[in-house]
Amino acid sequence: QVQLVESGGGLVQAGGSLRLSCATSGRSISTLSMGWFRRAPGKEREFVAGIRWSNGITDYADFVKGRFTISRDIAKNTVYLQMNSLKPEDTAVYYCAADRSSFGGVWNVGRMDYWGQGTQVTVSS
Repeated sequence: QVQLVESGGGLVQAGGSLRLSCATSGRSISTLSMGWFRRAPGKEREFVAGIRWSNGITDYADFVKGRFTISRDIAKNTVYLQMNSLKPEDTAVYYCAADRSSFGGVWNVGRMDYWGQGTQVTVSS
């Protein structure tokens, strides 16, 4: 079975950077579409960034374009989310998720098959 473990969260001031890691076991990430989602206080879980298994194409929510970068290291079976120019509104629990099936780049919470437990990111002003 696929297991996902996030790390790298923490407290950072506005304008700072963090890199989140998602260590994956049970299946190669080269055969999984991997995404990052987040849940801010009082809000529903939302899509942040994703990378498609077949060709490595990346997708981003509008609110992180130009600031966040998703990448993968196949040899380490790990997915990363580099977060730069962080804003207080980025404060949330960030979750790594995986999808076994092929799709056309539509990232929905409901279609993801596996989830990590999340890592807290707090951005102070």
